[in-house]
Amino acid sequence: MKITRIRCRAVSAPMKRPLATSVAKLTTSALLLIDVETDEGIVGRSYLFGMGRHNLRPMATLVDAMAEMVKGDEVAPLEIERKLRARYALLGVHNVVLIALAGIDMAAWDAFAQSLGQPLVRVLGAAPRPIPAYNSKGLGIMEVKPLVQEASELVDEGFRAIKLRMGRPDARADMEALRAVKKAIGPDITLMVDFNQALTVAEATRRGHLIDDEGGVYWIEEPIRADDFAGAARLRREIETPIQLGENFMGPEQMAQALAAGACDYAMPDAQRIGGVTGWMRAAALAQGAGMEMSSHLFPEVSCHLLAATPTCHWLEYVDWANPILKEPCELKDGHVIIPSAPGVGMQWDESAVEKYCI
Repeated sequence: MKITRIRCRAVSAPMKRPLATSVAKLTTSALLLIDVETDEGIVGRSYLFGMGRHNLRPMATLVDAMAEMVKGDEVAPLEIERKLRARYALLGVHNVVLIALAGIDMAAWDAFAQSLGQPLVRVLGAAPRPIPAYNSKGLGIMEVKPLVQEASELVDEGFRAIKLRMGRPDARADMEALRAVKKAIGPDITLMVDFNQALTVAEATRRGHLIDDEGGVYWIEEPIRADDFAGAARLRREIETPIQLGENFMGPEQMAQALAAGACDYAMPDAQRIGGVTGWMRAAALAQGAGMEMSSHLFPEVSCHLLAATPTCHWLEYVDWANPILKEPCELKDGHVIIPSAPGVGMQWDESAVEKYCI
């Protein structure tokens, strides 16, 4: 089976719950849809998350360039990844280059699994099973009253874990929000917090101690600049609450650097930054070697397959940001994502919605 064409389309899909973080406010979901078309009629699909419409054009330009490099090649994901890495070695396989490569990688794996008539999870050697998820599509930075209401609504959707964004200018406001949410959800719901890189090491240490004193927080995510592994290691030594890093690991190589520095207690790679399915499996081996639980960041449709094949599978981060353009969004049951039984990833576009939200 050979690649005949790779097509990408940019869409801006509505978000049911706009999300304000310490660095940006998301009101729509900017996605780049990728179709790897083959000479056997099989189409592999993936999408990339742009973190804003302005980022979709450079992503698409790189995907188009890579498409010309692999046109006519066999749909063998590891060989495609090897070829693209070699072609971009001098520029550097980081940031948007790695993201574009990951988009092609995920779509290639989808096509490959479809050609075998098996869901991706089985092609990776694992069996489908429910994957525990936390509800991450809300609880941005907002006033306390609507925050409490939203926390209750997220739990009422059937989840036993949710995540709160922190990183307000005033630590007292952060702690007020934390106390209010904890009171609203009660002790039986797992609560994670995410600073989105808002703090200096010194301020993260101070707020970390405040969170320690409150108790009951499962992890503190990205409190400082994502690539400051020495700072994260220092913070980890200073506070009791576990530190979660990983959504900004650029490839398994950077994850290895973080683990070597002792920067985190947990890891949570992002499918498009870690290098797609290929990069994820390499990262999962690193986590197993370190004896570290590994979660996912965004992309629940493919992450459920990947986590099922991850020896130290931990939490799936559930968001519904691609749902408006999917024929069949992720199935949820009792706070778990159910892996679809369809061949490949099991993802198909709702073409009428794609046309509606195309940009």
